[in-house]
Parts: sequence; structure tokens; C-alpha cells
Amino acid sequence: MSIQLGETVPDFELEADNGEKIKLSDYWGKNVVLYFYPKDMTPGCTTEACDFRDNHGDFEGLNTVVLGVSPDPISRHKKFIEKHELPFPLLSDENHEVAESFDVWKLKKNFGKEYMGIERSTFLIDKEGKLAKEWRKVKVAGHVEEIKQALEKIEA
Repeated sequence: MSIQLGETVPDFELEADNGEKIKLSDYWGKNVVLYFYPKDMTPGCTTEACDFRDNHGDFEGLNTVVLGVSPDPISRHKKFIEKHELPFPLLSDENHEVAESFDVWKLKKNFGKEYMGIERSTFLIDKEGKLAKEWRKVKVAGHVEEIKQALEKIEA
């Protein structure tokens, strides 16, 4: 069962690329863009991460932190961050518990093969920890702009 708009998002704790444990509640008082992506170093995921990187100053100006989540291990996250100079944490959800709680761990099909994986999705959590907006089955092009527009409405 997924979290509904307007509901408080359950707190969770995941390891970040720097080895620290990060709790969602560490960021209450700020807006949080929590984005789930399938895999570090892949074309779509790289484009998405770099779009967030290139707009990082805008997010800071909107009292917002960006957190990326994938099932990749910390070692892979570190390489991804270094290669693309990402200024925000990437969290490792190797056992996909958090992905399942957000209902983004899905059966996927690619070239006739079925497997479980992340459905690219983004969740906007307001300063009080409530789910303000969600985007599922995200198409990368233009997505960061959509998020910024939603944030501008929240911060207005």
C-alpha cells in the first residue's frame, strides 16, 4: 500500500554514499525531493541526476533538499557521484524496503525478460513531512522543471 497525498510519510533510515545513515526526519523543516531511480551509470539515470545537479541552486533557494534512492550499493553510488559531481546524497536501498513502502518496486519487462526493479518515481515531501505531490513512471525530459514549478507553489 502506498502513501497517499497529504499523509505524513513514514520515517526511514538508509545509508548514504558517504557512509552515514540518513533519516528522512533529519530534513523536516525543509521540503524534500525524494527520487527513486533504477541504476547508477545508466543513460536515463545519469541524465536525471545531472538535471538535479544543474538545478541544485534553485532547489536550495526553494528550501528543498534532493535525495536520490536506488538499490545500488554504496561503492557504486560513490563512483556515480564522483564521476558526475553530484551535490546531493544518494541512498542505498539494497533490500528495496523503502522502495516497496513507496510502491515503486515493480515487475518490469525488458527485451522479453521479466525482473523486479525500481519504477522511476519522485515524491515531493513538504516541510511538515507530508506527501505534497508524486510523479510515477517518470519521463526524465522536463521532469526537474515540473518539480520546481510544484515547489514554487508550495513556497509561494
